[in-house]
Amino acid sequence: MAKTKVKSTKKWEKGRYYEPIIKRSKYWPVVQLSKNRKAFIEEVAKETLIQIKKMRPSKTQIVEEIETALYREKFRMRSNPWRVDPPDEKPFWDGIKSDLLSLDTDYNEGDEFKILEKIINRYAEEVAGNFKPNRYRFTRRVVKFGFRRLLNAARVQGFFGLFKSDYYLTDNIQIFGKIKQIRNLARDGTIIMVPTHFSNLDSILIGWIIHVLGLPPFIYGAGLNLFNIKIFAYFMNSLGAYKVDRRKKNYLYIETLKMYSHLAIRKGAHSLFFPGGTRSRSGHIEKKLKRGLLGTAIEAQRSILMNNENRKIYVVPVTINYHFVLEAPSLIRDHLKRTGQERFYEEKDKSSTSFKIIKFLIKFFSKGSSISVSIGRPLDVLGNYVDKDGRSLDKQKRVIQIEDYFTLGGQITENIQREEEYTRMLSEKIVEEFHRNNRLTGSHLISYIAFSYWRNKYPQLDLYGFLRVPEEELEIDYGKFREMFIEHRERFIELKRQKKINLSIHMREGDIDEMIQHGLNNLGLFHVKRPLLLKDGKILTHDLATLYYYHNRTDGYEF
Repeated sequence: MAKTKVKSTKKWEKGRYYEPIIKRSKYWPVVQLSKNRKAFIEEVAKETLIQIKKMRPSKTQIVEEIETALYREKFRMRSNPWRVDPPDEKPFWDGIKSDLLSLDTDYNEGDEFKILEKIINRYAEEVAGNFKPNRYRFTRRVVKFGFRRLLNAARVQGFFGLFKSDYYLTDNIQIFGKIKQIRNLARDGTIIMVPTHFSNLDSILIGWIIHVLGLPPFIYGAGLNLFNIKIFAYFMNSLGAYKVDRRKKNYLYIETLKMYSHLAIRKGAHSLFFPGGTRSRSGHIEKKLKRGLLGTAIEAQRSILMNNENRKIYVVPVTINYHFVLEAPSLIRDHLKRTGQERFYEEKDKSSTSFKIIKFLIKFFSKGSSISVSIGRPLDVLGNYVDKDGRSLDKQKRVIQIEDYFTLGGQITENIQREEEYTRMLSEKIVEEFHRNNRLTGSHLISYIAFSYWRNKYPQLDLYGFLRVPEEELEIDYGKFREMFIEHRERFIELKRQKKINLSIHMREGDIDEMIQHGLNNLGLFHVKRPLLLKDGKILTHDLATLYYYHNRTDGYEF
């Protein structure tokens, strides 16, 4: 268990960084994996084959899975090709097709396993990351510079002022929560960080947060689409990413991906993945999680126990809080198209591309905003809180031994059905922690109030009909809006007392008008059409769909 206390440096108190818990990069777990990359890929492929043979023991079952993978891969290449796809994909799968046909004419015992092995070896190589310590350091500096520019952490004084800074980046990226505890636990255990997912910035942001906290680099699953752009691919690889191709839904690929995560965690590599699977299109905090990679944490813990190793895996929920999300307009329209289909009518955007770019750049270099990251209480793989020394606690705060939950007949055993139930329990606890650690901002609250008010005025319309209501019909007198703001803020303060949500610092006390103005200034900061604005004493909207996205951040809390 983690017993070593870790003190922060004085630099952190001034707004900088925690002292690294492992100072020399050669001892970072991810570096150890990278040094033995070839052997690790071979182990992933070997263990995946063993697992598939266990779950699909007959020739017929194996052939069916190969045929399914072939069909889906052929369809994917035809219907949804990406620039990042390897150039030899078509020849490879044509070869698999020929191999399958040969089974009917010239079959030898075990030929189906040889075909399976080809596919699994390829998938393992595709998934594997390629971490480089020297690239990691360079990327870290670039990310730090990029976030400073994005958040205006520097005081801008002309063009050359963009490259000077007497602010710390941590002034604008605020980190709250159980920082000291996870630093202590990371010294003797393995940390799995599971954040909410709203933006393409999330992976880079969390990578920077990990560095700030003095933790060694984590491995993490990044969507293959991010590797379409070479510069993004460079950053992803440098920050410890392994590739997740969400187009691939076949059993063989999914098992390979899960085994990669399982073995990396088992070997002590701290890991990060977004359990929601993809960015929240609706703007809601995740309510249901993808359990595939989450289940690998439980499998890894059981394997560690079976090997009599004294090491625990800790799951740390992280809630990312943005005032604005760059992709919000496109994300919410994707969501509405998918859920509403023909009922959602999207007007063409009449503003020119040049105008958008110019407006974006002006705001990019002249506005300021902040991001807060809430580090939740660490959990064991069963969803129990752990104390400062990593001991698991039940609901009455009594120490429990997780070995007991994997033991049957006096022995630690593998039980798929039992572990699926544990994964469900863990996912529900993570969702609960996401909502508990959500930090209500002014921009979220004003969005919730305005959208709810207007929505209630048109109860006869469904959501998609309401989104077509003309903007000139949607306005609120500022005095009335102010009253609603006070009332709703009090309700959320009560929820905070009940430990069901948190409040951003600027929402806790102070002038109400300043709180509202702060929310208006930050909401839709980079959007061409403002979701909410104050004009001539009236609250108005120029983009009701995007306002709906921001409203959803605080939707679902019970008053």
